[in-house]
Amino acid sequence: MTVVADAFPRDSVMEPERLASADYWDSFRAPLSRIDANVTDLFHAILGHHPPWMKRVLIMRNAVARRVGLAAPSAADIRGAVPRSSYRVGDVIGVWPTFHLSETELIAGRDNGHMDFRLSVLRDRETVAVSTVCNAHNLFGRLYLKAIVPFHRAGMRWLIGRAIRAGRI
Repeated sequence: MTVVADAFPRDSVMEPERLASADYWDSFRAPLSRIDANVTDLFHAILGHHPPWMKRVLIMRNAVARRVGLAAPSAADIRGAVPRSSYRVGDVIGVWPTFHLSETELIAGRDNGHMDFRLSVLRDRETVAVSTVCNAHNLFGRLYLKAIVPFHRAGMRWLIGRAIRAGRI
């Protein structure tokens, strides 16, 4: 099994009302070869290995976002995100606050004026599912989604595939 688009995981604790009112959601599933990896290990294995060109794109996007008054990670946050030995709900993982953390699922994300988003990393015995849910609040949020979704889909699939090829998941 490679990275496949999938239905939203039924085992997720994502708020049903958030999913029901989502302007966008996706879910990608991939096989696990590292069955010892916990959800924070998997988060970092997939989202903690952006190549330099991708970090530069994120830094530029976030600079623009901050100029229009949105909360966004700094360049230092993106360049210097270091995994910690443990996490609790409310801690920042990568560049996002953690909303839920259990043995099987991590949910992180950000609430902003234009859109709220959540990213779920959900593991079972054999696979990991990485899912994104976006709830736009206004026209700017809907336009942003329209512009970013094709890059998000391709990028998420690519990051998960890269983690598989590197043996990190």
